[in-house]
Amino acid sequence: MNENVCISKRASEITPFLVMDILEAAHKLEAQGHEVIHLEIGEPDFDTPECIKEAAKKALADGETHYTHSLGLLPLREAICEDLHARYGVEIDPGQIIVTQGTSPAMLLLFSTLLEAGDQVILSDPAYACYDNFIRFAGACPVRVPVTEADSFQYRPEAIEAALGEGAKAILLNSPANPTGTLLGADRMEAIARLADTSGAYVISDEIYHGLVYEGKEHSALEFGSRTFVLNGFSKLYAMTGWRLGYLVAPREFIRPMQKLCQNFFISANSVAQHAGIAALKESAPDVARMKAIYDQRRRFLLPRLKALGLGVAHDPTGAFYVLANASKWAEKFGGSSLKLAYDILEKCHVGVTPGIDFGQGAEGFLRFSYANSLENIAEALRRLEKYAALA
Repeated sequence: MNENVCISKRASEITPFLVMDILEAAHKLEAQGHEVIHLEIGEPDFDTPECIKEAAKKALADGETHYTHSLGLLPLREAICEDLHARYGVEIDPGQIIVTQGTSPAMLLLFSTLLEAGDQVILSDPAYACYDNFIRFAGACPVRVPVTEADSFQYRPEAIEAALGEGAKAILLNSPANPTGTLLGADRMEAIARLADTSGAYVISDEIYHGLVYEGKEHSALEFGSRTFVLNGFSKLYAMTGWRLGYLVAPREFIRPMQKLCQNFFISANSVAQHAGIAALKESAPDVARMKAIYDQRRRFLLPRLKALGLGVAHDPTGAFYVLANASKWAEKFGGSSLKLAYDILEKCHVGVTPGIDFGQGAEGFLRFSYANSLENIAEALRRLEKYAALA
């Protein structure tokens, strides 16, 4: 290694996204001629609906290939507001929305604007793997609040209240959640909003899996308080991961500071993708309903079969496309390491799964299974896992 190379502390301390390491190891096996079934990656296996692709083609034909307003196309922001009102009955002005290249840049804008060095952000354990790194990159400190399998991995407001210190700037929600697939009840969400109001903290709600709910109803944090930021996008619900299109809803006073960051770092979101996003919101409802029904069919197929393999699922997940299963009995032979277990399954079964430790210490001993794959592939993966279970 060149001793003259100086890598910044913030870059050096970023932890790897383990699911991507698993995916890349799977790709290496595929390059060697092995057939790997991917239950590790949270990416819809559906093609983007035709009406969305047609809108993109029209935008290209019409020469809509230039920079847009840094906040995003006004018709798209208006369509987002209409969608929020139709879903949750909330009134949001287009001036409260920033359109971004996916929700990850939205998080970067938000945390860079909201957080000072040493500020604290409350988040669940387990939680989406990248939250910690976004928070730390902004110089702030994630504070993990355990959520339990027995309680459907739901936040308890009293546990958040106990964790709120003088430096707590925000409480981060994710419902339906990655990696658990569970929903946060409206009563708890309302109680958390009240906690934020009384403590002076903000609520940050990652709602990227909204619309993918099979039992019950999801609620937006926008329904319960004004000190609220909402992250959402088009990747999951509309099968548009590669289009890189997301958005952020924010209190008005934060828009101009975030807009300046957007102007400097990103200029604007992709113009063609934004036109496609309008079609997604206005025209794709039948396609979304079809995809959602298929996800639910897969969920109902997968859950009893995981349980039959000895993988614990105390409460059936009802949203997103994930199952976080207790694999502690399997992991015992690896010293309790979900990471070693995931690699062993990949090597011996050629099935990709995500180790629970990717999502925090609270998910160690668990494995996350994504059902964003065909029913045929899921069935074959389960046959392979059944053979593995007989040896474990």
